[in-house]
Amino acid sequence: MSEYTRFLEGSGRDFSRPQTPAERLHLDVVLLTPLLGIMTIGLFVLFSASDGDWDTVSRQIRNFVVGFGVLLVVAQIRLDTVQRWAPALYLLALILLLLIPFFGVGAKGAQRWLSLGFMRFQPSEVMKIAMPLMVAAWVVRHGLPPRPGVTVTALLIIALPAVAIATQPDLGTAILVAASGAFVVFMAGVSWWQIISGAVAALACIWPAWLFVLKDYQKQRILTLFDPEADKLGAGWNIIQSKTAIGSGGWSGKGWLQGTQSHLDFLPESQTDFIIAVLAEEWGLRGVLGLVVLYGIVVARGLWISFTAQTSYSRLLASAITLTFCVYVIVNMSMVAGILPVVGVPLPFVSFGGTSIVTLLLGFGILTAISTEKRILSR
Repeated sequence: MSEYTRFLEGSGRDFSRPQTPAERLHLDVVLLTPLLGIMTIGLFVLFSASDGDWDTVSRQIRNFVVGFGVLLVVAQIRLDTVQRWAPALYLLALILLLLIPFFGVGAKGAQRWLSLGFMRFQPSEVMKIAMPLMVAAWVVRHGLPPRPGVTVTALLIIALPAVAIATQPDLGTAILVAASGAFVVFMAGVSWWQIISGAVAALACIWPAWLFVLKDYQKQRILTLFDPEADKLGAGWNIIQSKTAIGSGGWSGKGWLQGTQSHLDFLPESQTDFIIAVLAEEWGLRGVLGLVVLYGIVVARGLWISFTAQTSYSRLLASAITLTFCVYVIVNMSMVAGILPVVGVPLPFVSFGGTSIVTLLLGFGILTAISTEKRILSR
């Protein structure tokens, strides 16, 4: 009998109060409202970044609709079922990753996709969800806080797909996948000596990774971070143009559809990785701060769901999903502002995307399921 079932049967709660429509659908209104606000802002910014291309905007709306459909379905699944099927999902995602070198589809010098004929998708996006599910199931199964042997095995579970993704090459996604698993291990209550040992091991891997893992263009991006002016028309172009767009927006911005950096094609990847620069130029600092506030509400709600979750598995899973989402936002904004190297991480629900949006909303479907679990058991 699972921890969830034991708690449910022994709670003695009154389940007679009528459920609201949101409760019947297992939805968390406090979480979904700011998400809808972010998506609405994202559609306006994407319309401008795409030079008023309604086809691009309609495709993004379709991605949102499909993602919310996935969220709604996932929200109905009990957490003990999710825990039971976590190893199978992780194994499936890992197999798909290992198939990419043989059957993968390439684009822009990277081989990251598998094609099903009518569509193509990135197995690494599936791993973003499978990773925290698996690591949480592993550490909970062996008791908390995890013993050293359990922690080492968890790190191996994290490392194998992360390395496979990094060699595609897709360093940004590899970092996010590794972070989603590392957050679970950290929140599981590992001792400080294990944390310090892990940090030392990670530092020791930097030089070998520089020599044998990173591609030349990835090394150049890191070096460009420290001196973008050294190659203004080459590796430094992206950062220089994005910082120019951000700075020119000032406090109030130039106005919607009035940005010059994106509309005159100075700003690279304005619909995807660098879309926050379009927002900053046209809506100014106040627009960026408004978006950050909405992101902050989402993160705060996710952490609250984690804090009030009823089982160890739910707590670890909710915290990992929330903190990984936070890393998404921080890494994207930092790389566009020239604080971190450009690693190709989209801005959640603002950048144009397909698989990434569906994957994010799948994660929020799990969060809403955890939140519903909390509300039902607390009646």
